Amino acid sequence: MKRELSVPGIAYGGDYNPEQWPEEVWAEDMRLMREAGVTMVSVGIFSWALLEPSEGAYDFSLLDRVLDLLHTHGIAADLATPTAAPPAWFFRAHPEALPVDKDGRGLSYGSRQTFCPSSPAYRKAALRMARALAGRYAEHPALAMWHVHNEYGCHNAECYCDESAAAFRRWLRARYADDLDALNDAWGTRFWSQWYYDWDEILPPRPTGAVPNPTHQLDWRRFCSDELLSLYEAEREVLREAAPAVPATTNFMVMYTFDALDYWRWAPKLDLVSNDHYLQSADPESEIDIALSGDLVRSLAGGPWLLMEHSTGAVNWQPVNRAKGPGELRRNALAHVARGADGIAYFQWRAAKAGAEQWHSAMLPHAGTDSRIWRDVVRLGADLKALAEVRGSVGTAEVAIVWDWNSRWAMELPSQPSAELHYQDLIRAWYEPLWRSGVAVDFVRPDADLSPYRLVLAPSLYLVDEAGAMNLTRFAEGGGTLAVGFHSGAVDENCHVRLGGYPGAFREALGVRTDELFPLLPGESVGLSGGGTGSLWSERVRPAGAEAVSSYTSGPLSGVPAVTRNSVGSGVSWYVATLPDPTTLAGLLDRIRTEAGVRPVRETAAGVEAVLRRGEDADYLFVINHTGRPTEVAVAPDAMELLTGKPVPGSVSVPAGEVAVVREPR
Repeated sequence: MKRELSVPGIAYGGDYNPEQWPEEVWAEDMRLMREAGVTMVSVGIFSWALLEPSEGAYDFSLLDRVLDLLHTHGIAADLATPTAAPPAWFFRAHPEALPVDKDGRGLSYGSRQTFCPSSPAYRKAALRMARALAGRYAEHPALAMWHVHNEYGCHNAECYCDESAAAFRRWLRARYADDLDALNDAWGTRFWSQWYYDWDEILPPRPTGAVPNPTHQLDWRRFCSDELLSLYEAEREVLREAAPAVPATTNFMVMYTFDALDYWRWAPKLDLVSNDHYLQSADPESEIDIALSGDLVRSLAGGPWLLMEHSTGAVNWQPVNRAKGPGELRRNALAHVARGADGIAYFQWRAAKAGAEQWHSAMLPHAGTDSRIWRDVVRLGADLKALAEVRGSVGTAEVAIVWDWNSRWAMELPSQPSAELHYQDLIRAWYEPLWRSGVAVDFVRPDADLSPYRLVLAPSLYLVDEAGAMNLTRFAEGGGTLAVGFHSGAVDENCHVRLGGYPGAFREALGVRTDELFPLLPGESVGLSGGGTGSLWSERVRPAGAEAVSSYTSGPLSGVPAVTRNSVGSGVSWYVATLPDPTTLAGLLDRIRTEAGVRPVRETAAGVEAVLRRGEDADYLFVINHTGRPTEVAVAPDAMELLTGKPVPGSVSVPAGEVAVVREPR
């Protein structure tokens, strides 16, 4: 059964926490929400202590009034189960439910997500709370969506207590079909006398005297993701029993630093995929991270998705919390819409005056309505109303980048050839030139259907199983273009090195064989023929059918190929055995995608983003000008700019720092 959000158009709002304010403020909230164009708010996310003041005793009076008030004013509720922050009374009754960190320290309650994901007491209490909430509000007219928990794994992705150890063992027994010999083989426990003779001997990968077993650590990461997923599914089923037609979501965190959950496994379990995204203050071109994140979330969703949280201005949790510049709030939000978001929401509606997030920006800031943020919030509400017809349209791409959480986890484990390898840095290094060229990109699993694409890039696929490797190889053999980055295909799903030379699973498809790796030191570089340099990595590549496109001109491998091209089946494969400098990498990827027949969405000036969403009867071209200069972009002769409602036959002018959204009928 497909469950869709009933809120029309592009949903707009944020986290609403009226419990933090006296009730006389609520009427002003409703008036200002209507002024801003708010259509949906998330409520109840951190209200467990107020809703259940003691075990089994509920007080829904405040939430009753809030939901009734929202409905009266035509604002839908994304109603949360408040299970991300159990109350103090729960931990006094169940101290065993508190998490234990990797160093064996028991953590205290007093913030959020201070619970062990494997705690039976927590699961029982959370489901009891969800059942009570669902029973009371399943038929409430304000209810538009269930918001399950909040940011799973943000602060408690791993717990190392004995209860978690027992749950880990149960997960392992299921994974290895209760065959301890199979586990020993997968983990390579003959090394360092780690062989297990009894399941009870297995512990979480707690600190030990030397480097821990990599497969042990990888399975632990898989377990932790699955354990939290099981909590989501349990709550979702309780809600679904009470309200079968109401969609359920939970907010992902596809952000630069968060890597705790395998969202490819999570996404199919959600009726609507939603995401939280916050800018890194240290990133001078955060618009690229917004694009990368949006493309990844759209790919996870398989279509439109919801932006559940981002910030109107500064956050409160970075070393220096940068405010957004003029027009940045609008550009950020519409960039997410351009890449598939059918809803835009913020943390939070009204800036808090107390608590841990009191210095986090909000839709209604501390300064009130006489503020730039408020004026920008109202303007954005009008923009999103004007874009109602864009809802449901989808992105189109001829390029796919392979993204895999298992590979990320495995590559960033200790004892690699280089500790300088960082998965997301490598992905962004390859993504950025495509973004600058205006090329549309999807992200895919290694085993995904690749038939829609002309070009598939695997910048960093250290771990890949046989099915994934064969899928990528067959794509190239069948006429596609495949480009693979260094240290890919090196290990299988158990972190076992593929013998016979690198790049392991892709040797035959790439027509190369490497017999030795030469990682580069921080700050070290090697020259490349044709100009440019390589950093981070080099290796002794021996062509086995491939031609050298570029070679090292300095360092211990001078004269050895650094970039190769190979004809495979009716397609082409490329291997990039170093990290070229940005200009050189951009030139290489431009050559690869041009040969593959991939063109940009629209020709634009540097710093001007052009993104396309395709509807049933029209295309929607988003033009986002990140520069300080006006720009002109060619459009269809019968085009209409939706934000102004004016025809733009043949071209659209976009002032510096502004956005245009153009409907082009088909």
